[in-house]
Amino acid sequence: MKAMPSGAHAVRAPLRPFSDTSVSAIVAGFVAMMTGYTSSLVLMFQAGEAAHLTGAQISSWIWALSMGMALCTIGLSLRYRAPIVVAWSTPGAALLVSSLPNVPYAEAIGAFIVCAALLTAVGLTGWFDTLMKRIPAGIAAALLAGILFEIGIEIFRAAEHQTALVLTMFFTYLAGKRAAPRYAIPATLLAGVAVAGALGLLDFSHFHVALAHPVFTMPAFSLAATVSIGVPLFVVAMASQNVPGIAVLRADGYATPSAPLISTTGIASLVLAPFGSHGVNLAAITAAICTGREAHDDRDKRYTAAVWCGIFYLLAGTFGATIAALFAAFPKALVVSVAALALFGSIMSGLANAMHDARQREPALVTFMVTASGLTLLSIGSAFWGLVAGVVTHVVLNAWRR
Repeated sequence: MKAMPSGAHAVRAPLRPFSDTSVSAIVAGFVAMMTGYTSSLVLMFQAGEAAHLTGAQISSWIWALSMGMALCTIGLSLRYRAPIVVAWSTPGAALLVSSLPNVPYAEAIGAFIVCAALLTAVGLTGWFDTLMKRIPAGIAAALLAGILFEIGIEIFRAAEHQTALVLTMFFTYLAGKRAAPRYAIPATLLAGVAVAGALGLLDFSHFHVALAHPVFTMPAFSLAATVSIGVPLFVVAMASQNVPGIAVLRADGYATPSAPLISTTGIASLVLAPFGSHGVNLAAITAAICTGREAHDDRDKRYTAAVWCGIFYLLAGTFGATIAALFAAFPKALVVSVAALALFGSIMSGLANAMHDARQREPALVTFMVTASGLTLLSIGSAFWGLVAGVVTHVVLNAWRR
């Protein structure tokens, strides 16, 4: 008789996270945390600096995201006894690099609240599957690829000014992908730091160990911020975070219900938005580190890997100011190169999925090109117009065909 998937047991043994854990689970949790931070934390610094946020505001942003991720990851993993990893929206952070400088910060906070409210409503009402079916998969994938494309090409622009540093990081990344793909990004970051140090490009004069202090910003609401940040942030969070996050759990045999996961992360995002959080969602890439056999031989005990990931999130968030000062010490070429290389996989996946269905290829191409163009019209960013252009193209080309 086939065993029931985790999450579907009628009777369970008592919850014992400490006795259920293992060295491999602790390592998997740490690697998941490190992968998440090293792959996309730099995007927040890019967005914050472009929007002229203070160091305290950027630190509060990291703190808010880390606390949301930590509490949701630990709480949901223990509640459902499944490796449920929560992460910030990396495509959302990429979106903010171009969108955040164009609106007042208080209005951006208001847009974060709108996005969180939409996510909460989707989770509480069970509209998740219905809503995602309304957006063609190819268009959603092209939107993701277009948002990330501008970040991805930054590595080649950086190579013009810091050729030795960027080339070293690039070839380290290639070697890492060939030998140990899971550790390619951390290895690339370490190589970049080493070369930057050798070239005298590191500046630790302002580095200090300090605890993060949350900074409250009174939200303001505007139509421009809502449609240029709030709505695209909601779409990419659903399409690029929650959908693959659920798919990862299902692929490894976890039948955890999706509605409470999405509503919980939505509520956490809603509460933490005034402190800078642009949203926490289900993770996919980092979740896969905790759901696989490498995390624990016993599938029913792999939830401990996610719990450890949440604990490491908690520690990282507590010292958010230190993390902010540390990344400020790195040269810009190093930061943008790590971000670009970390997003290569997401860009490839987005483009491949966008072109998979022949009927959606042209709408997807339009979505990608408009989004990647950086177009700003009526003070509304390119992500929104890319989505509109793709949907319109899809309707015109496909809606009335027999």
